Amino acid sequence: MRDVAIIGVKNTKFGELWERSLRDIVVEAGIGAIEDADVSGKDIDALYIGNMSGGRFVEQEHIGALIADYSGLSRNLHVPATRVEAACASGGLALRQAIMAVASGYSDIVVAAGAEKMTDVGSEEASSALAAAADREWEGMAGATFPGLYAMIAKLHMHRYGTTGEQLAEVAVKNHKNGCLNPIAQYKNAITVDDVLKSIMVADPLHIFDCSPITDGASALVLAPAEIAHKYTDTPIYIKATAQASDTIALHDRRDITTLDATVMAAKRAYSMAKLAPKDIDLVEVHDCFTIAEICAIEDLGFAEKGKGGIVTENGETAIGGRIPVNTSGGLKACGHPVGATGIKQAVEIVTQLRGEAGKRQVAGAEYGMAHNVGGSGATAVVHIFSRER
Repeated sequence: MRDVAIIGVKNTKFGELWERSLRDIVVEAGIGAIEDADVSGKDIDALYIGNMSGGRFVEQEHIGALIADYSGLSRNLHVPATRVEAACASGGLALRQAIMAVASGYSDIVVAAGAEKMTDVGSEEASSALAAAADREWEGMAGATFPGLYAMIAKLHMHRYGTTGEQLAEVAVKNHKNGCLNPIAQYKNAITVDDVLKSIMVADPLHIFDCSPITDGASALVLAPAEIAHKYTDTPIYIKATAQASDTIALHDRRDITTLDATVMAAKRAYSMAKLAPKDIDLVEVHDCFTIAEICAIEDLGFAEKGKGGIVTENGETAIGGRIPVNTSGGLKACGHPVGATGIKQAVEIVTQLRGEAGKRQVAGAEYGMAHNVGGSGATAVVHIFSRER
């Protein structure tokens, strides 16, 4: 298997992009990444695009072909394009497929992208589309929504470990602070713990400021074999590990709903592949669809002892400048969560950090970064580790 490097990246702005279509934003991201990599369309061997629910959000299926067409990669070039779906982990899994295509030697230059246009439907329709990532028969049909499912996780975590609502709020406060420093972020407003606790209750104990928003956005990466990466860029970022794991789709079949076993297993495999440990990671983008999800993630990835994620956050250890900066982009909470794009955006943020190009949110001296992308309530988890050095 060949080593793989990222040679180009691009995010669109994230937010409510009323004036733009799905094809507009994904083409912007793809062209931007290609230009950043200094390659042309004729160099591209394959395209993998993460998209969760184009059929529900914009009434468009056959997303791979659509993007290849509007990116100018179908006519004459006939570049193969594949849509990848794993709920909110669609982007991370698209990146994994692209990595394996290059590592295997089957392809050389590959684009991994992700996109979602979520605001073209009302909130009720959006919620229904997102609920399809849970077990529709056993959860959705019983009225369970994702805020409700994660609220159950939060309630048990609080009961078992003493985690507080204030500690949950600290996650949102930190991520909004980071989002203020990110030009593409959906929300650039600072908030306080009091703001979170006084915001509308969605599903006890989760307030509206504990929840990630509905978002439009697209992200893209260009990958190449490590041995030729310097042909295209002076700052290639290397893939040290790619790992995926699964768990039951419904919470009621889990061993322990406060632990995402898919995250634990994907992380274990990634650390083993990279020959690294949690102490070696300089920053991490985790899947904070809800504030409790970030607390569980830093525990499951090995950055905090089980049950201590809230305390670690409250103590400032996950802030920029702390022991393990978490979600320097603003995370899903403040940067936004266009579900098909999130896993790619996480990787773009890590690449930007490892290149030393993150501006005011830069983690000084970062050598290794991790991205953690989750589908649904934890049925799919994808973990990647990146490095400045091969």
